[in-house]
Amino acid sequence: MTDELHIVGGGMAGSEAAWQAANMGVSVVIHEMRPKVGTFAHQTGLLGEMVCSNSFRSDDSEQNAVGLLHWEMRAAGGLIMATADQHRLPAGGALAVDRDPFAQSVTDALIAHPNISVEYGEITELPSTGNWIFATGPLTSTALGQAIAQETGGEALAFFDAIAPIVYFDSIDMSKAWMQSRYDKGETEEERTAYLNCPMDRDQYEAFIDALLSADKTEFKEGETAGYFDGCLPIEVMAERGRETLRFGPMKPVGLTNPHSDKKPYAVVQLRRDNKLGTLYNIVGFQTKMKYGAQTDVFKCIPGLENAKFARLGGIHRNTFLNSPTLLSADMRLKSRPNIRFAGQITGVEGYVESAATGLLAGRMAATEILGGALDIPPNTTAMGALITHITGGAEAKTFQPMNVNFGLFPPVEGLKGGRRGRKDRYKAYTDRAKADWQNWLAPQSQAA
Repeated sequence: MTDELHIVGGGMAGSEAAWQAANMGVSVVIHEMRPKVGTFAHQTGLLGEMVCSNSFRSDDSEQNAVGLLHWEMRAAGGLIMATADQHRLPAGGALAVDRDPFAQSVTDALIAHPNISVEYGEITELPSTGNWIFATGPLTSTALGQAIAQETGGEALAFFDAIAPIVYFDSIDMSKAWMQSRYDKGETEEERTAYLNCPMDRDQYEAFIDALLSADKTEFKEGETAGYFDGCLPIEVMAERGRETLRFGPMKPVGLTNPHSDKKPYAVVQLRRDNKLGTLYNIVGFQTKMKYGAQTDVFKCIPGLENAKFARLGGIHRNTFLNSPTLLSADMRLKSRPNIRFAGQITGVEGYVESAATGLLAGRMAATEILGGALDIPPNTTAMGALITHITGGAEAKTFQPMNVNFGLFPPVEGLKGGRRGRKDRYKAYTDRAKADWQNWLAPQSQAA
């Protein structure tokens, strides 16, 4: 037991943690409750299943913090990034994947690894012995959530996350829609035409907002509160904040030219390819808490989607996460039970990439300890280090909320101009420094291996 690493949860964080530890020579047991115990959002029992978007967001490692995190994970031999590259779909400057083959490949790689075994069943208690990583994600089971709450002396924090709908491509009217990435971004024609665009004039936009605001929505249960993560707001919540909010958010019409009309669109709904065949497209930024019947009515108000058929409608579910600045030590251990580390969205990071990154780090730390060594956290000048530093102490515990990686978490580079005009040089300086520091952090581990 003491020489094994047990990982609870086979999502992005758990899968990456298992891969890293197993490649260091440690025996790993992944405990996954699916498919025996399902969740609202998951559709399969596969490891590494993507339940919301199929995008890992920007892949720009020079000007974007999440792209930098991609770079760091690739440099560390990350399974999630390698598999994402294998199943990449055209998405402009973003890294989007064919979600089902992606999850199948993650599952196949982990099951085939000689140092990894998978046990299917629910873990409902926090063990007092052995080496454990809990990466149960935002949909941690009720029983385990209660055990965590009992151990930490209070309830886990919670917010609500929403899922965007997916449309069958052959049901979209291409006499109204067209293919184009915003600002024609991308190195190939396929990348420059990665998004499907549905234009609206002002009257159509106003009618859409009216329909959105009056639609039937999912009601919360007694005692629940709608503490949304701002990076994943339901569209109707955005609309409630102001009628123009969507037009300056996911429906912004900039960087696009409608080949069907000389008039500039007042608003544009974008869809992104969701599978390699190009038969499925998800509506970008259209997470929703509308009831199913209302969704079909409202979304068919969108030009080009009047006869749309949906492979999946949107939905809303409760996400739970720890108050990590209070509960976790700098090396991601639960302070009250040092034999347990936490990783993934349950720690308060937001996003597939950030979740996998915390799994990578937790897996390496746990494996190093099992092998008789110690591993410092990466410097906070790296994307990985900045993110971990934030959730384990850099954030204000009283107001702690889920966070994506961003350059605001990085220490400043001295001598650089602030403000918008200096941003490009500043971001390049951040990423150059991070890449050098990340390679220096990795080097001793590579020599030891």
